[in-house]
Amino acid sequence: MAGPSSFGRYTHAVVRSLPAALAAPAPLDLAKAHRQLGVLAGVLRQKLGLQLIELPAAEALPCAVLVEDLAVVQGDTALLTRPWEPTRRAEINSIKKVLEELKMRVVELTDDGATLDGSDVLFTGREFFVGISKWTNHRGAEMVAEAFRDFAVSTVPVSGAFHLKSFCSMAGPDTVAIGSSEAARKAMRAMEQLTDHRYETLTVPDDPAGNCIYVRLGPQGSALLHRSPEEFPDSLPPFQKLPDVALIPVGCSEVAKLGGALSSCTLLINKKLDR
Repeated sequence: MAGPSSFGRYTHAVVRSLPAALAAPAPLDLAKAHRQLGVLAGVLRQKLGLQLIELPAAEALPCAVLVEDLAVVQGDTALLTRPWEPTRRAEINSIKKVLEELKMRVVELTDDGATLDGSDVLFTGREFFVGISKWTNHRGAEMVAEAFRDFAVSTVPVSGAFHLKSFCSMAGPDTVAIGSSEAARKAMRAMEQLTDHRYETLTVPDDPAGNCIYVRLGPQGSALLHRSPEEFPDSLPPFQKLPDVALIPVGCSEVAKLGGALSSCTLLINKKLDR
């Protein structure tokens, strides 16, 4: 069973290009968005040494770049989600194909009453927290529990139009990065009440900066991808206090206009090598 000892180890990263004619719900600087995603892809491949799987743009699916929403992956199991927005469910097939090609155990969510976005699922290395939000309901959370029976799964109420990972993520094996809004503080209190484990908390002033990506680099240590100081300068100092972690700033201002966070732009997979 995978657990804390393997937390943050990945072999593959899935990303998707932006469509050329993005029908965005907010003004989007497409050239800047392409640059930001290109930097992220370069970091994943070159600095973190991951095998990058780049999916082509889906011209009719503007939010398909938010690949984290489409699957929950832990160990060799991948649970395909069922996004709250019906139009996004067409994004699932291409992700399913990638996961099947990697010979993952793919679990499909077939309950018509369930909604589940991957951005509502926080895996700590020990357990899952699933945000009950506008996007994810209790039936969706039950599907996470059914797919990953080796782990405890707890539900956390999330207010407003946010996902759970809109303001929190893991900044290390036992460290939760969390924003400072009332919604973030309420979610953190709920998680602390629901778990028997004591997590360290790293509080940042800006909620979006609470979403970061922790990756273990083997004997070389670990890295933390975080929102750039140009975007959130006040949230950099808390990260700088983390010991023995290489900080890698990555911009995400344009994809954020689609409702995404930094981790939304990639699906990370730890694929055991075939023997």
